[in-house]
Amino acid sequence: MRRGNEINLQRAQAAAVRAARAVGALMRHELHATKRAQSVTQHDIKLELDVYSQALIERSLRRAFPQAALLGEEGVAGCADAAYRWVVDPIDGTVNFAYGIPHACVSIALQRRSQSPRTAQYADGYDTLVGVVYEPFCDELWTAIRGQAACRNGKVIRVSRRANLAEAVVSIGFTKSRESLQAMLPYFRNLVHRVRKIRMMGSAALGLTYVACGRFDAYLECEISLWDIAAGGLVIEAAGGEFWRKPIAGYHKYYVVASNGLLRRSLRLPR
Repeated sequence: MRRGNEINLQRAQAAAVRAARAVGALMRHELHATKRAQSVTQHDIKLELDVYSQALIERSLRRAFPQAALLGEEGVAGCADAAYRWVVDPIDGTVNFAYGIPHACVSIALQRRSQSPRTAQYADGYDTLVGVVYEPFCDELWTAIRGQAACRNGKVIRVSRRANLAEAVVSIGFTKSRESLQAMLPYFRNLVHRVRKIRMMGSAALGLTYVACGRFDAYLECEISLWDIAAGGLVIEAAGGEFWRKPIAGYHKYYVVASNGLLRRSLRLPR
């Protein structure tokens, strides 16, 4: 990669924050409005606002950084193998949002193609450099740049230090597929007796940032999309935690366990 094509990460973070806040303002305005669904399945809803919000983010980020592609829940823009790409979930927690539950967020990450694909963070050879997660209802903004401390609303955050699973609050995500439900339900029944509390909140990105700032001690899901985890995963690592992921079959799908770095072995993960 030629040095002249490199992206300034501070500028990239500022651009991602602006885009996230713009969509967050729209989410606040529309929380209690009647939503128009584009598609509905048993375990998921896609709103017209999801598509519109990603288009807003795409225009803003690609205008500022035209050399970067964009990969999002609502589609792809730009060159598929670009040196840089934005990874976007315009509304993470859409079902919550559709039902008027104020627990949803905007997730934006900047990734760069790794010069060492074998050691890249993600299976298709990319590493996350910038992560921004914005929850508009409590006005909480999590930010991270690789190699720097993670922050919430500008203040440095750290993961918890709880090492005893019996004292831990663990968040679990249940995805849409029957296979993942069948894998997770027996694990859930076992884990619920071994922790202080289990939480199922409905937003993977917020689950990750809650681990990063010590509200949760771990988050796990056995089938989750890249755009749900790219930003929050970096925030956890920058806050001193552990972000373990394994690619699985499916389009940009991963098995994820995020924790304060002290609990993964005691979680006894489902296979």
